[in-house]
Amino acid sequence: MSTFLTNLQGLLQRWNFIERAKLETQLWEAFERGQALEAMVEQCPPGFQKEVWSTTLVRIRKIEKMMEGQQAPAVKPDLD
Repeated sequence: MSTFLTNLQGLLQRWNFIERAKLETQLWEAFERGQALEAMVEQCPPGFQKEVWSTTLVRIRKIEKMMEGQQAPAVKPDLD
């Protein structure tokens, strides 16, 4: 029975990782579109999505602050 529980735990951890990545991607894409992230997080019902979005928003704002005043790298055309 412990093998079953171990396998189940591994499956749940993998599912959690995949779901978390999907939710983080949704918020990053909203950031790239220029949407109001704080409003999105506020309007999100309590639960796993709000937890992920809240922590991701903090990360986005930290990165945004670190990048403040830095110039974007020059885009090189593909030579393919």
